[in-house]
Amino acid sequence: MTQVTAMLVMFVLYGVLPAAGLYLGYRGIKKVTAPKMLEYKAMPQLGYIPEKSLPVEVKTALDQINQKGEKLRVIYGDTNNDGKIDDKDTINETYIMIQNLMDKHIPQAVADYRRLHDLDVADGARADTTKIRHSDVTGKQALLEVLKTINTQFDDLLNASYHQDGQKLLATNRYLQTRFDHPNMDSTVQPLSNLSKKTEAIESPTSSSTDVKNPVAEDIKR
Repeated sequence: MTQVTAMLVMFVLYGVLPAAGLYLGYRGIKKVTAPKMLEYKAMPQLGYIPEKSLPVEVKTALDQINQKGEKLRVIYGDTNNDGKIDDKDTINETYIMIQNLMDKHIPQAVADYRRLHDLDVADGARADTTKIRHSDVTGKQALLEVLKTINTQFDDLLNASYHQDGQKLLATNRYLQTRFDHPNMDSTVQPLSNLSKKTEAIESPTSSSTDVKNPVAEDIKR
């Protein structure tokens, strides 16, 4: 081993490897000790919020709104049912309202509460216990009321969509029943009741074989 090679090995062993170990250890400790962040897929404007900065009731309400809002965006946004929301879809007022709630009003309400939360040095206790002037609610209660109103509105929209699609299924079934129970005379599809009558006519002829005409053939000609 030459002197240069020996110096290179010493540099790697006592320089690069310890430095890499220290860096990886620092990253690992930072990742473990970092606060858990909340993320809402359907509401990206909320960004990443520290889990400890929101009460459990607020996180539960946001989780529900996030799930319902994601479904409602598809229901009211994907109007051509191609699996994606793009320029080919027809934008309606309901979809715009859903977008405004999730992209503007909810993030704004959460941001307002977090400012109230951060005003207090006692871990946000003031926002949870002190009533807002000229009102009978705390900052936490005010945010929960906003989220409850939106949650109720989303429930109403989901219920309306359910009943609307259900009515379409009922209408389709009524059409098909009418179509197959009372077909057009020119249709090749015949009801089972007509076929049974023709079978009885064949099995019970009323005249000799030379004079009897095939009833099925007669019906077809008609």
